[in-house]
Amino acid sequence: MARVEHLSAARLQAGLDEAFALVAGRFRRPEVRQRARACVGGLLSGLERKNGWSLAEYAGEATPDGMQRLFNAAKWDVDGMRDDIRTYLMQHLGESDAVLVGDDTGFAKQGTRSAGVQRQYTGTLGKITNCQIGVFLGYASSRGRAVLDRELYLPRDSWIARPERCAAARVPEQIGFATKPQLLQAMIERALAAGVPFGWVTADEAYGDNGPLRRYLEGQQISYVLAISRAHQITTGAGKVRADIMAAKVPRSGWQRLSCGPGAKGERRYDWALITTDNPAHRLLIRRSLSNPRELAFYLCHTPRPVPLQRLVEVAGARWTIEECFQTGKNEAAFDHYQVRLYPAWYRYITLAMLALAFLAVTRAALGARSDPPAGTSPLIEISANEIRRLFALLTRPPTRRPHILHWSRWRRRHQARARQSHYQRRQLKDR
Repeated sequence: MARVEHLSAARLQAGLDEAFALVAGRFRRPEVRQRARACVGGLLSGLERKNGWSLAEYAGEATPDGMQRLFNAAKWDVDGMRDDIRTYLMQHLGESDAVLVGDDTGFAKQGTRSAGVQRQYTGTLGKITNCQIGVFLGYASSRGRAVLDRELYLPRDSWIARPERCAAARVPEQIGFATKPQLLQAMIERALAAGVPFGWVTADEAYGDNGPLRRYLEGQQISYVLAISRAHQITTGAGKVRADIMAAKVPRSGWQRLSCGPGAKGERRYDWALITTDNPAHRLLIRRSLSNPRELAFYLCHTPRPVPLQRLVEVAGARWTIEECFQTGKNEAAFDHYQVRLYPAWYRYITLAMLALAFLAVTRAALGARSDPPAGTSPLIEISANEIRRLFALLTRPPTRRPHILHWSRWRRRHQARARQSHYQRRQLKDR
């Protein structure tokens, strides 16, 4: 098993080269392939912001034109690369009882031209704001967790119903409106077709309350533990009853204190109750906070075969792994640093960032749960994706080249001067 003490610049570069070699065939031209490799290295670097300008400077290029072409116009197979990343992750993290985790996250944006942008609610910021929404499929096993797939949500009225706006953002004509649960279902279908090993699906109540998604999973004989709203109607022998009404009838002896997995501050312990319904394959799982017993969460469980309560609880807890993926993706792989507007460019940037995140997940799994410290020293905490990314940035940092740095300083100032002059001219024409 690899140890942190054995990490080196050569080992980290070799690990990333191995990951990139799996996707290299998706790029037709060698210069595009080399630029993509440099881009992934830049996403894992210590750059403060990782957009087309800074990534090009990090890659040693004289202008951002080539990096912007990588995102916007160069010929390469982005969906094929997505599939290669999935294969790479399954080689290192795949398990038959793993959990597919669906969720969406927001990307705050200014203006109106970025594909899918509008004022809409995002749980990422906890408010309605101008943003894009990406729907993602995560994968969680005992060996690690990562992001398998992605889709950009396009609102119906402000985008799909306005073909001229879609055309300007290069949204393909065949793309129609799809709800977030429909986008998640499409990604699950791709995982099934690819033979991804998993035993469960979980997601929050925006997906759990969606009947068509649940019926699809049941039709495929896929076990799920989906969060639902407290007002969700549960079918019982006495008719339909709200989930919160059923929770109020659970006797004191009906609760069991169990952990749904380790958290940053220790085991995440709650009180849990499991209630049967009129369908033997459906049960209602209720979670109660220890510090505030009035704080409840509800899950609808579908299991073609009987499953112990502890496993249902663990699957419910696995939903938070995608939140960790979002946090790691944004903090360590620059998921939200992009400055692209076109629909294809969003997929290209996010997919390259997914490869960077996959590299961190696989490296973390290879290092093992814990590193053995030298004799006589204190034990080490499990290495994090943040620490791996930090080591990568420090150990593989390219040498500083003073002329290159000064060139980019002049380039940025020259570009900003032109942008300011254009802005002033537009304002003058508008004020006439």
